[in-house]
Amino acid sequence: MKSPGSRLLQYRDRSIAVDAEGYLQNLDEWDEEVAAALAESEEIRLREAHWEVIFAVRGFYQQHQLSPPMRPLVRLVKRELGEDKGRSVYLMKLFGGSAAKTVNKIAGLPRPANCL
Repeated sequence: MKSPGSRLLQYRDRSIAVDAEGYLQNLDEWDEEVAAALAESEEIRLREAHWEVIFAVRGFYQQHQLSPPMRPLVRLVKRELGEDKGRSVYLMKLFGGSAAKTVNKIAGLPRPANCL
């Protein structure tokens, strides 16, 4: 069911409810196909490097029920994927200037708190 301010993201034969910023209304609707649709809406073509960050963020959310903003995201990626990937420059190359917001959106998670 759509809530006020929501819209539908069309992907193949699916209609996915997202809020005004493009975040999933129902987190349970997420799967890799939905992630690809969300990424496409951000003009990102997902590659292996994207997926490893997406799955790290989803694991973090499962454990803590929080979508990591930028600094915790960098620390998480550094811990999970190594020093060379745990840098804001690396994440911005993958997900753009608002990397924390974008990766959480593609991962099907809520908008991180404290992200402008």
